[in-house]
Amino acid sequence: MSSLPSVNWSYPTSVRFGAGRIKELPDAVKATGMANPLLVTDPGLAGLPMVAEAIASLEAAGLKAAVFSDVKPNPVDSNIAAGVAAYKAGGHDGVIAFGGGSGLDAGKLIAFMSGQTRPIWDFEDIGDWWTRADPAGIAPIVAVPTTAGTGSEVGRAGVVTNEETHTKKVIFHPKMLPAIVICDPELTVGMPRFITVGTGMDALAHCLEAYSAPMYHPMSEGIALEGMRLVFENLPKVAADASDLEARGHLMSAAAMGAVAFQKGLGAIHSLSHPVGALYDTHHGMTNAVFMPYVLQFNKPAIEQKFERLAGFLGIAGGYQGVLDAILKLREDLGVPHTLAGLNVDDSKRDLIAEMAIVDPTAGGNPVPLTKEGALEIFDKAQQGTV
Repeated sequence: MSSLPSVNWSYPTSVRFGAGRIKELPDAVKATGMANPLLVTDPGLAGLPMVAEAIASLEAAGLKAAVFSDVKPNPVDSNIAAGVAAYKAGGHDGVIAFGGGSGLDAGKLIAFMSGQTRPIWDFEDIGDWWTRADPAGIAPIVAVPTTAGTGSEVGRAGVVTNEETHTKKVIFHPKMLPAIVICDPELTVGMPRFITVGTGMDALAHCLEAYSAPMYHPMSEGIALEGMRLVFENLPKVAADASDLEARGHLMSAAAMGAVAFQKGLGAIHSLSHPVGALYDTHHGMTNAVFMPYVLQFNKPAIEQKFERLAGFLGIAGGYQGVLDAILKLREDLGVPHTLAGLNVDDSKRDLIAEMAIVDPTAGGNPVPLTKEGALEIFDKAQQGTV
């Protein structure tokens, strides 16, 4: 019998956490005022029993529902446009964002764009661009994560790739925050090991970069610390035993914590990972995992002292170097590639990647200002495996 608790959270939104709580989906949908939701997910999940069971439970509760799953692993703008068309054609009144980062982001963006008249790029996370949106045109959202990584279920933004420019853009609006989240670790049990590891390392990257970012936000910094501890302790357990429900629950917590924490800032791990993912269609979390030690070394002058506290909290000897060594060992134990070559990324676009990295919205949170030269240095070391 698992000792994992079943609890309700209200930070930053209403989170129903616990094994088996997917049974509450119809109640959550009704609580947000939906009668005919569009369930948005990815093609891999769409054919699995968990989606069929979710639809059946909605229909048994007297709700209409349909599935939209034309979503790429790195969602593109045409996926969102197709989803909005399906939403309107089906007369839907809300969205269930169901899945990993791609399903969650696409679902949130479809709900957001369902009642807008301007192009999606007009709402990029720049200054107050979000105020251009018509808030009355944003449909309600219930989020159901099936991986423990992005934390998009507790976020107010979605990431989408511009197909023309091959750049990842962050679209933001406060009302994109899901009204109710169902975090049921049972849904993550069937995930392939590669996805489990990649999403777990994504959660670690979120917490690590949030902790390192220079912005003053003690609440997020504290959340990031505990999120890192949960990943270090539980990701190896889940990689070794996919059915370890308690460890999976802790990872779901860490994923949500990472997304809450990174309102403090992200950094070069993400700003380099975004262009690589957009250009090479790599898994976002796994790309973050590859870049992680190289970015830490680049940031060492700014974070070394802070990592003394982190090492103490994690129970790791050796301060900064101890934390770096622990991350390298975690990557190795989990089978994360040590270099970009392991993700089939060559150096033919290194210049373009560096140029894209320094203008990525996450670059501003890096504790050492990221220049093109700095981005090239990190990229080259990630190619060569030189930590």
